[in-house]
Amino acid sequence: MQHTMPAVFFGHGSPMNAIERNPFTDAWEAIGREIPRPRAVLAVSAHWYTNGTGVTAMPQPPTIHDFGNFPQELHRYQYPAPGDPALAASVRTLLRPTDVALDENWGLDHGVWSVLCHVFPKADVPVVQLSIDATQSPGALFATAKKLAPLRDDGVFVIASGNVVHNLAEMRFGDAAPTPWAVAYEARVRDAAAVGDDATLIAYDRLPDAAIAAPDIEHFLPLLYILALRRDGETPSFPTAGIVARAISMLSVRLG
Repeated sequence: MQHTMPAVFFGHGSPMNAIERNPFTDAWEAIGREIPRPRAVLAVSAHWYTNGTGVTAMPQPPTIHDFGNFPQELHRYQYPAPGDPALAASVRTLLRPTDVALDENWGLDHGVWSVLCHVFPKADVPVVQLSIDATQSPGALFATAKKLAPLRDDGVFVIASGNVVHNLAEMRFGDAAPTPWAVAYEARVRDAAAVGDDATLIAYDRLPDAAIAAPDIEHFLPLLYILALRRDGETPSFPTAGIVARAISMLSVRLG
């Protein structure tokens, strides 16, 4: 019997989460244990933000180290999950009339593998990554994402990865306390998601504190891809939450 797969937005935070253990990575690991084993993962990441839409279509996507100034252990890290060209072709069909390019050059960026290395540590579940089209409005992307809903009934675990509060200029490491505006903005997003207020989240930039809390649109947009997959009567849960480094939200939103 085929299960309807969950769908999860992960607040991924620092790429160091790939090689560290903390309450966030423990929660990601728990998700991997709890959910039915998927036949594949379709991932949307803040770090593949393109003019137009692409989907990785190679049999073996490379691990992309799209960051600097981190330990060599992280730069050497590999997440050798296979790809799934057949799933890539299915995504291309589902998203018509959107033109989706079958991409052979990208791979899996750290927004994907720094999370999946805890969810599926054996890297034995095929992964396909879908880019975010920078030329489209949040509302248009939400409408496009709705077309991916049938994948949940076809054994595909749809994930998205970003941070609903993401202001690198305001980040501080160490024991820096969360800023009040970061705490307030995360709470507004969580409250809207909890009650299915998609319209408010599509217009996220109109919320109080948005200009400082969510200046990086590509980090907020992945949330919309998951909210678009909510079924009637489906109540989200929040496996992780909280502000780290003063100005980064680790809020995650799970359906199913």
